[in-house]
Amino acid sequence: MIPFHILIESDSMTPTSLTSASKIKMSDAQFDQLRKVIYQRAGIHFLDSKKYVLESRLSRRVEELEFDNFDQYIMYLTTGPYQMDEFQEMFNRITINETSFFRNEPQLLYFEQEILPKLIEARQAKKTLRIWSSASSTGEEAYTLAIQLTRSLGVRALDWKIEILGTDISEKVLLQAQEAKYPHYSVRTLSPMILQRYFKQDGNFYHLDPAIKSMCRFEKLNLKDRLSAKRFGTFDVIFCRNVLIYFDDDMRKSVINMFHDQLAKDGCLFIGHSESLRNLNVKFEQIAAPQAFAYTKL
Repeated sequence: MIPFHILIESDSMTPTSLTSASKIKMSDAQFDQLRKVIYQRAGIHFLDSKKYVLESRLSRRVEELEFDNFDQYIMYLTTGPYQMDEFQEMFNRITINETSFFRNEPQLLYFEQEILPKLIEARQAKKTLRIWSSASSTGEEAYTLAIQLTRSLGVRALDWKIEILGTDISEKVLLQAQEAKYPHYSVRTLSPMILQRYFKQDGNFYHLDPAIKSMCRFEKLNLKDRLSAKRFGTFDVIFCRNVLIYFDDDMRKSVINMFHDQLAKDGCLFIGHSESLRNLNVKFEQIAAPQAFAYTKL
């Protein structure tokens, strides 16, 4: 699942297809200013090749605000009483959140078949499990984990206290996650058995089982804000998939060190299949299992 889960425009989108509707152009200097603001506030690094993403997605916003150019927009974004509200609006426009239930199933199977049984055995005394979906997007990842926990515990689930926290920087996607109502695209990969067991169809949408929904809660969090993250406490498992690829090495290291501080000693960190902690000099050791993309603390 991709989720922050935040995805910046994929490389399959061409500059031509994105900028054809752009009226207000962005200079290199304006792009540099804008990406510095984004990095300072969210830790996301836009490469030079992604200038067209910002230009195409924000030119309409500049027009909506009746500004003549990006200099005026940058001023509005960085000064005055509405700058934080505008940053949220801008962030919603420059990112997409493409995700689905049970995304990257081999990794999730490893979590369910190898990691969960060990944690359930180790937590028998307190019967408490805490999981953090640190880039939850519209909630599919968090709810997938809830379904897996329900399947693993079976009738024992009533005796356990399960806490699944989903966080994201975007308020828009968090509202969707809390609603737990999904279009067919989000559930397209689910087996008929899971779809029938955990969802109720209503027209073109699928409503998640209230029991699964109740296992998860969602909070706004910027992964750059370690102090705010600290208030959530310690977790047995942390998922942070397909987010690190949008950070530079300094930001990656900061986020991973934060996860280290908030992961239980015998806990597990899962990252995306295209990501690695190699060369970051962090205190994690990769689990030697194909397609697991999982790490334990040193």
